[in-house]
Amino acid sequence: MAGTSTSKNSGKSSASKRAAPSRTKTSSGKKASTAGKAASKRTSGTRSARSTANKASPASKPRSSAAKSTGAKAKAKPTAGKSTAKAAKRSTAKTTARSNSASKSRATAGGRSQKKGVLSSIADRVTSFLTGDAGDALELLKTDHDKVAAMFEKVKANEDGDHTQTFRRIKEELDLHAHVEEQIFYPHLMENGDKELKKIVREGLEEHGQVKMLLSEIAGLSGTSPTFKAKLKVLIEDVEHHVEEEENQMFPLVRDQVDQQMRVRLGSLIEAEKAKFGKKGKSASGH
Repeated sequence: MAGTSTSKNSGKSSASKRAAPSRTKTSSGKKASTAGKAASKRTSGTRSARSTANKASPASKPRSSAAKSTGAKAKAKPTAGKSTAKAAKRSTAKTTARSNSASKSRATAGGRSQKKGVLSSIADRVTSFLTGDAGDALELLKTDHDKVAAMFEKVKANEDGDHTQTFRRIKEELDLHAHVEEQIFYPHLMENGDKELKKIVREGLEEHGQVKMLLSEIAGLSGTSPTFKAKLKVLIEDVEHHVEEEENQMFPLVRDQVDQQMRVRLGSLIEAEKAKFGKKGKSASGH
């Protein structure tokens, strides 16, 4: 009995062993089928990737569009080049116009500077003339006084003589002296002097009037007549009194109230006025 059970058991084990390979095969088949499925998945994945790639291939179209746009741009470049050339021409024209305008303005400025240079030169000459060798106005007027005083001494030295020619010279000098004082010297003092100086100037103007009246009266008389001699004597006394007041009262105040530069300028104006007055006198006398 035991041996029979043993044989049965061994038979069962053999049968189970024979059945195991079939299970193995079955599992192997399952594995194979699983592998097949995986392979099919891979194949389908590859196909889907290809289809996706094919779908994505229209991206090549944008490339072609990009290429077309690039070509359009390339074609547009010549046009841009033309517009650039036109712009360059315009800028060149503007630059030329600006340079021409600048040249004209420089030329105009140059002309103006030349004009200014001429005017400055004239102004310098006038200034040089006005402040040159003319001297102080007081010195010029004092020189006139001394010149007339020398003629007066000549008359005094020969009171009974004929002083017709001497009187003519005296009249010329006094007319000229009174003219420049009244036109140049006195107006400046009346405008810039103090109260005392203005008072002396007004007195001087009155004395000028008296002297002019005497000169006019004497000019119509004969040099040998007693009236001529008497009036000439009065003239000398009036002029000497006038000169004394100017030199002893007026001139010191002028030195205090008018600076040296202005006195020199007044002196230059006096000299210029004398030259003008002398020319008028000569043309009036027919010389």
